[in-house]
Amino acid sequence: MEIAYYPGCSLHASSELYDIQNRLIFRELGMELKEIDDWNCCGATSASKTDEFLAVALPARNLGIADACGLSDIVIPCSSCYSRMLVSQKRLTDDADLKNRINSKLAKKVKGKIKILSILEAFLPKAHSGEIAEKTKMKLAGLKPACYYGCLLTRFPSDVAVPDDVENPQSMEIICSAVGAEPVEWGYKTDCCGASAAVNDADTSLLLMSKIMKDATARGANCFVTTCPMCQMNLDAYQDKTGEVYRMKERLPVYFITELLGIAFGISAKKMQVDRHFIDPIGLLKELKLI
Repeated sequence: MEIAYYPGCSLHASSELYDIQNRLIFRELGMELKEIDDWNCCGATSASKTDEFLAVALPARNLGIADACGLSDIVIPCSSCYSRMLVSQKRLTDDADLKNRINSKLAKKVKGKIKILSILEAFLPKAHSGEIAEKTKMKLAGLKPACYYGCLLTRFPSDVAVPDDVENPQSMEIICSAVGAEPVEWGYKTDCCGASAAVNDADTSLLLMSKIMKDATARGANCFVTTCPMCQMNLDAYQDKTGEVYRMKERLPVYFITELLGIAFGISAKKMQVDRHFIDPIGLLKELKLI
């Protein structure tokens, strides 16, 4: 089964390992990712702050390419890209004049027929059907992740259909439980990590991350798991600095959901390049005898 795939800029740069993992895990689950041709940056969070038209037009070009690819669904692992594409599709569906204006400049027109899926929406049916459990060779016993969705995966700047509970989503917990992990209940799963403010407003970003880290450790988590490359990068790359500023001794590895599935499926950590994290991701897996 083929499914269209939009990796976005992060998965071709700082989070390249996530792209590698996505291709491995989707193939393991019987889905071949077909990267759409000649895609462009979706505008991320910056376009919506500088130019409302571009915030719709940039992802619209990708939507036109996706509509023309001949597949019914497209999976978008990055939360920011997922949000921008979903919001753009909704805006164009609701505003015929805007859709015509943008389509007049596009070689491949937006038709609005392709279904946009987050990585969790793509994996969740496999968890419900039992396929993920059946593929599992190593139960992730003892792994107690704080499932971190971030602020973009369930909250949108327009009225779109949200596939999970906005304040207390559960899809990541369901997927983690399917491979034997023991997700903790905690209160910061949809809070913002600061996103790109880590670069231009470090004090605010470190404060936000400190709240996330304190709650996760207080609830007994021994790791984070996320789907968003920006959330993963922030909590991983800035965790030491956050700990120093806010006097926290604990350090928790920050895994992508693909890494937990891969370990459970028997794919080597080396093949998935798990060792490319800042906070040691291998030590906990060895301690729990998962690798």
